[in-house]
Amino acid sequence: MVAGLLNRRLPGPGTAIVDSHVHYAGELFIGDTLTATVTAKAKHKQGHRIEFDCRCVNPAGEVIAAGSGKILDNGNTVPLAVKAGDKILFGKYSGTDIKIDGEEYLILREDEVLAIVG
Repeated sequence: MVAGLLNRRLPGPGTAIVDSHVHYAGELFIGDTLTATVTAKAKHKQGHRIEFDCRCVNPAGEVIAAGSGKILDNGNTVPLAVKAGDKILFGKYSGTDIKIDGEEYLILREDEVLAIVG
C-alpha cells in the first residue's frame, strides 16, 4: 500500500513492509474516493528502514450538527445552507480534526463545503 501511495516501487530485492495498520474511522463504500497523504517520519540508523505516517481521507461526509449561522458585524445572523443529515463534499485540506469519546470528527466552516450532494 505504501509503495502505491508513494507512486514508486520499494527499493529492490529484500524490501519488506514490516508492519502495517489500517483503520477507517467512518464507512467506506465501493466507488468512494480516498485522498492519501504519506509522510516519511524517520529513517532508522540501523539500516534501510523508514517509518511512514499515512493518512487517508474520504472527501465526502455527513453533517452531524450545524450551528445557527454566521454572525455579521452588524449583529445579524446569516443562516447556514447546510443542516444535520446533509451529505457534503469538502477539500482534502479542509477543517480541523478532533476526537470526542474516541470518535473522530472534522469541523468545517461553511465556506469549506464544496457541494451539498444529498
